[in-house]
Amino acid sequence: MNKNQFAKWMAQKQVTIPALLLENYTVLGLNEQELIALLHIQSFLDQGERFVTPMQLSERMTLSHEDCTKLLSKLIRSQMLSLEKNSDESGMFYETYSLEPLWLRLIECLEAENQRTNENQSIELEGKLYKQVEQEFGRPLSPIEGETLSMWIDQDKHQPELIFAALKEAVISGKLNFRYIDRILFEWKKNGIRTPEQARTHSEKFRNHTQTRKPAKEVVQTNSVPGFNWLEQ
Repeated sequence: MNKNQFAKWMAQKQVTIPALLLENYTVLGLNEQELIALLHIQSFLDQGERFVTPMQLSERMTLSHEDCTKLLSKLIRSQMLSLEKNSDESGMFYETYSLEPLWLRLIECLEAENQRTNENQSIELEGKLYKQVEQEFGRPLSPIEGETLSMWIDQDKHQPELIFAALKEAVISGKLNFRYIDRILFEWKKNGIRTPEQARTHSEKFRNHTQTRKPAKEVVQTNSVPGFNWLEQ
C-alpha cells in the first residue's frame, strides 16, 4: 500500500467527534475512559456493527474483558448508552446499542447551562436597571417601588430595556412616577410593543398626532413639554 492509498484508507476510517461532546463531557459526569469507550462504540456503529461485545471493546482499549463489561453496564445505568431490541423482516429479534441517550443528555445539559446563563444575565440587567431608575429619580427607591420594578420583570415579563425606555418617556413627559411608567408599559404591551425601537416609533407617532390636532398658538405654548399623556388614554 503506497502513501496515497494509505491516506485514502485513513480518511475512510475516521470517526467524527462532536466538538460539543469534547467540550462538555465532564459536565455530563463522564471521565476520559468512559468518553473513549463511547467513541469506540460510535466507531463500531459507523461500521455497521450494531452490537458491541465487551471483548471487541477490550481489544481496542487497555481494559480487560471484565472491566469492559462493567463499563458498558455503567454507561447504560447512567443513561449515556442504551441497549435496544429490534426485529428484522423475518421477525428475528436482535439487540443494538444506541448513543441517542448520550446526545439527549448533552442537549439537556446545554439547555440547563443556557438557562443559568440567561438567569444570571437577567439578574445583572435587573441590578443595572435598578441603579438607572434610582439615578433618574435622584433618590433610593422605596421598598414598594423596588417590588414594582421586580414585578414588571418577573410577572409582566417586560424586558429591562423596555422598562428603561418607559422611564425615559416619563422623564420627557415630565411625569416621573411609577404609576405613569406602569401605564406606559401597559399601553405598549396592549399595542404589541416589545422593543425600545418600536416604543420610540409608537411614541413619536402619538406626539405628532396630538400636536397636529392642536391650534398653532397652543403648539407653540406647549412646545417645551413634548411628552404624550399616557394616563389620559
